[in-house]
This record gives sequence, structure tokens and C-alpha cells, in this order.
Amino acid sequence: MTRRPHSRIKALLSIVGGLILTCVASADTPGKQPNIVFIMADDLGMQDVGFMRSQYFETPHLDAIAAESLILNQAYMYPTCSPSRAALLTGRQSFRTGCYTVPVLEKGKSNDNIFSKWTVGTEHPVYAEPLNKAGYQLIHLGKWHIVGPYPEKESSLPLKKKLAQPGNGDLSWLLAHRTEAIQKFYPTGRGFHENVGGTWWGDPARGYDKGYNAPGGGYVAPFKNPFITDKEGDEWLSDRLTSDAIDFMQRHKDGPFFVNLHYYAPHRPSVARKKEWQDHYLAKTGDPVTGQGVKSGKGKGNKNANAEIAAYATMIQSLDQNIKRITDFLDQSGLRENTILIFTSDNGFNGLQSRNDRLRGSKGHVYEGGLRVPALINWPKTIAPGRSDALIHGIDYFPTFLDLAGVSDYTEVLDGVSLTPLFHGKPLKDRPLFWHLASSYKNPACSIIRKGDWKLIQFLKQGNIELYNLRDDLKEARNLAASNPEQAKALLKELVTWRRSNKVPLPPSSQLEH
Repeated sequence: MTRRPHSRIKALLSIVGGLILTCVASADTPGKQPNIVFIMADDLGMQDVGFMRSQYFETPHLDAIAAESLILNQAYMYPTCSPSRAALLTGRQSFRTGCYTVPVLEKGKSNDNIFSKWTVGTEHPVYAEPLNKAGYQLIHLGKWHIVGPYPEKESSLPLKKKLAQPGNGDLSWLLAHRTEAIQKFYPTGRGFHENVGGTWWGDPARGYDKGYNAPGGGYVAPFKNPFITDKEGDEWLSDRLTSDAIDFMQRHKDGPFFVNLHYYAPHRPSVARKKEWQDHYLAKTGDPVTGQGVKSGKGKGNKNANAEIAAYATMIQSLDQNIKRITDFLDQSGLRENTILIFTSDNGFNGLQSRNDRLRGSKGHVYEGGLRVPALINWPKTIAPGRSDALIHGIDYFPTFLDLAGVSDYTEVLDGVSLTPLFHGKPLKDRPLFWHLASSYKNPACSIIRKGDWKLIQFLKQGNIELYNLRDDLKEARNLAASNPEQAKALLKELVTWRRSNKVPLPPSSQLEH
């Protein structure tokens, strides 16, 4: 009789111990698959938002989110949209997809370039495909840009001349693009269940004969995008894309869902969202550190430049308000705590729209102004807020999404690493970042390695190099290749080894072996 209570206590302790172990295990391992909202702006510079310390642009909601987020101080993409989006969506470097820059922007002849592809072949899966198989409902909204207007012209490689595109307002390509043969390169052929606005267009003005000079430039309805069905009440493109994203989340709130919200904004044309907003920015004194909004008073051209950056600022403010609409919906629907939100940009700022005197170069350049982007990751009660100086590349998001979705059997090639260790305050494994740009745009064809505080650029024709210490010289004003030959030699060896081991192609005129 005296043994029974002891047995009951022992059994009770065993149950409690089991519950404690279960709770500990649950804290360390993911529960149900989280919803993912991946928001990417177009041509938004690293310091074109308040949470990256701009004193000119106003992004109060993003700043509030950032206070509760992991901010990635050293986030990188390719310097133009085509290679960035190809690398992002496939998790693969440019030499694999053949996407080096926006084809119509390339300069020079075929001897000095491997002219870029526009269309990413189906042999390169995009992240929607494994996520679809893992049970996600997926929508793409906005800019796609990994299909060309004439994919059939991209089959004979290498290309003898750069690819072309139809003129503004020309829809002669559309009939072919509605066929299965080309739709396989579109979002709904690559694992997404729905597509709103994604096509080969790099900006929304292409539907108008006058392009950038058209009233509204494609940002004001009617949008004339054949993959956006006009709706009553349409006014501003970013608003419409956000409304469709919210509608999708409402329809799939039982989850898991993946929203690929890739705004066209604030890509040119710079169109003021509201005149009173533009007037507000024109009246600001500007940011003396970055030069954003600073009035030089040197004549009409500068007045136009001031008007352009003020209009650009209103487009960023509009994005900020629309992201608030997203988080408000998630809060009101009780979805916020099981939804991870990522915000970033596809490349650095366009030098015709914005300015950053702290960095060298802008969109298209291989310097920090072209490569660095703002980035944050928000997941309430799961990711501790703070800032990380880890080196992040656009190819890292694909493996991160796989980790979040619990996909462990993906066997295709991925060049990036998962960022999930950062969510728990753990460092990423030390590694260099690489870029390969085998065609010329604002700089000659080159390869880049970033490792620790150092960045080395090797131009591919003659092999000349530039070396910068970004901790001491973020502006990349001092080429240290001659004064620090040992550091240059070590980084160059690692870069060449990377090219050799991956069989990275070089332009025909290159004097390099690898």
C-alpha cells in the first residue's frame, strides 16, 4: 500500500519531465511552416531608408519594423536587376544562368563580352518550385524580369550581339507570351500559383508609347500591363499590388503562403505619388552626409534633379505606407507571429534618382553604391532584433526559404547559405562573397571577391586589379593593390581558384587562363 503513492509520484514526475523536454525541443525546432512575405523594392539604395540612417527619406513604418527586426548592415546583390533577380530566384551565381547584366544596357563588342541572357532556363529551378511541393500557396506580384521578350533568340550561344527589346507601347510579343512555350518561363510556369504583373518588363512605363514621358509613367492607372487586369478603383501601381497581395493572404490565411511582392517602385520614371508630398521633400534642407536632397543652387538642371529626388522620395514613402498595410493585415488577422517578413532591394540606387556621397558608384557599378542594398528580416517573438555585420548575398535567400519551410531533401545546386543561424544570434560560417560580370555596362567585365574587410576587383581583359579595405575606406577611394601586395595576392588567388573550380567562362579577349 505504501508503494502506490510513490509509483504515482514517479509516474507524475516522468510525465512532467517529458513535458519539459517537449517544451525545450519545441523552442529549438520549428513548428508549423511559417508564412513568408518577401518584399523587394527596385533600385532602392542602401541608405535610401530611415533605418539605414538617411536623414532625407522618410520611412517611419519600415523604421518601426526595423526596431523589431534583424537588420543586415552588409547585404549585397548584383549591380543591376536581371542578374540580381536571376541569382535571387535560382540561388545560383551569374555564370550558371548566363545573366550578367540587363542585356540592352551592355556595351562593347562580342570579343570583350559574354553577352547576357535574359531568360533563365527551366534547368535552373526557382525557389517557388520546392516550396510549392512543400505545401505552400505562392503568388508573385510585380517585377519578374527573368524572361526575355524573345526567348527563342536566346538559344544560340554565345550571342554574337546583345539582345534587343520591343519599343515602348509595342505589344507584338504578347500573343507568343501567352502560349505554354513561353509561359513556362513565367511565375506560374515556375511554381507560383498566381502572377500579377510579372513579365519581361524592367519598368512599368513600357506599356505606353511615350514610355517615361507618358503621364504617370505606368505607375498611375491605367497601368497597361497585360498581366494586370484593370480593376475599378485602380489608382497607383504599388497600391494595387499590395491590395492583391492582401487578397491572396486572406484567401490562404490557413497557410502556409508565400508572397513574392516585388514592387516596380521606385525604379524610374520618378513619378510623384502626391504633389504635396513632393513639395514637402523639396522644402527639406537635405542630408549633408549623403547629399540626398541637398540643393546646390547651380541652375535649372539642379532644380530638375531636386524635383526628381523629391518625386523618388514620395515613391519610397508610398512603399512604406503599403508595407504598413501588409503588417496591419497580418496583425488584424492574427498571422503576424507565424509570418516572416523580409524587405530588401535588387541593387543600389539609380544615380539619376538618388545620391549617396558615402559610397562610390550607383546602380550598374561594381562599387558599393551599386552592390549594397538595405535589408531586414522580421519575425516577432522568434528573431531577436538587432544589427548584423555578416556578409549577405542575394543567393542566400533560396536556402533560407528551404530551411524555413522544412525542406531538407533539395539536391539541386545552390551557391548561397541559409541565413537562419543569424535568427538565433549565431554567426554564419566565414566565407567570401563572389560576383562574376562577364559583360560590360558601367565598368568593364570583371570578377569580385569580398572577404572580411577586404574587396578585390579583377578586370577580365588584362587582369588588372583594385583592392579596397571597406572598414577604413567605404568610399573605395584608395586602391591598395600596390601598397598591400600580400593581401592582394591572397585574395586574387582565392578568386582565381573559385573561377577555375567552377569553370567560370571568360570573355574571348581575356588574357587570363582562369
